[in-house]
Amino acid sequence: MIDLRSDTVTKPSIEMRKAMAEAIVGDDIFGEDPTVIILQEKVASLLGKEAGLFVPSGVMSNQIAIKVSTSPGDEIICEEESHIFNYETSAPAVLSAVQIKTIRGNFGIMKLEQIKDAIRPNVYYMPKSSLICLENTHNRGGGSIYPIEEIARISNFANKNKINFHLDGARLWNASIATNISLAEYAKYFDSVSVCFSKGLGAPIGSMILGKKDFIDKAKKWRKVFGGGMRQVGILAAASLYAVENNFEKLSDDHEKAKIFAKIISNSKKIKIQNEKVETNIILIDITETGKSVEENISILKSSGVLLSVGTKKTMRAVFHLDVNEDETKTAAEIIERIYK
Repeated sequence: MIDLRSDTVTKPSIEMRKAMAEAIVGDDIFGEDPTVIILQEKVASLLGKEAGLFVPSGVMSNQIAIKVSTSPGDEIICEEESHIFNYETSAPAVLSAVQIKTIRGNFGIMKLEQIKDAIRPNVYYMPKSSLICLENTHNRGGGSIYPIEEIARISNFANKNKINFHLDGARLWNASIATNISLAEYAKYFDSVSVCFSKGLGAPIGSMILGKKDFIDKAKKWRKVFGGGMRQVGILAAASLYAVENNFEKLSDDHEKAKIFAKIISNSKKIKIQNEKVETNIILIDITETGKSVEENISILKSSGVLLSVGTKKTMRAVFHLDVNEDETKTAAEIIERIYK
């Protein structure tokens, strides 16, 4: 079975497991886990931020950022296909008592002009627009990369209007590799950034929230409130540290596999690639002309040895990662091309 459902399905390598087994650990609640400290300092340095906080998941990192950046009754702005809006179980409403104003972007990319139109007037009977959230790369946008020029424009507007600015950068690593723009260059425009270690980098668990030191001090409190305080977690931090040091550059291979896959299945008649410009490691496959639902198409491919996942209502998603090689990529693409020819 060739598993292209997500880059989260990767398994820790033997070398990563060795790093985990040999990790020096301490009690992280007391701030005494040396491996966690090394990881937090390293990633903060890579992103040019004062501090970072290791957390169990990307959802937690995003939700901590929202909690620290808002007050109950506020409104946050997200793209309508964003992870925060679609895949975080209404957490902003449950945990922070804020509502979400969504904007329809182009493959997940919102323009400054759209955001300006969404900002609430400063009147007492409307919610306060307190946080703008971007996603880079954009999952449901087919791994699209947020243009850094647009990020800079939005950042300048947010700063002038004293609106907090957060980046869901779960796959920011992919954007950096694809564009040769440093993580720090991307991150400098945001008050807070979340990054994930358990997707393309191949760690089994873990994310990080980054920002100024006082922001992270507040984030640490809310991590505890949300149940994310951990003890001898250096075992997991060691996996993330290994992933950053050894697998970051390998993301370019995943991008190349995605392009190979897209080229082969583009010959199919009954399906088409929605994100025709393949920028990173995610492909969205439009199934409208098959006359079947996304779930039915996924079932057909599963019976032929290829696992895909739901992208959007009309698309299947293929995601390339460490545990799928180029030969498997070609085989999966050829199976799909044959089925839909």
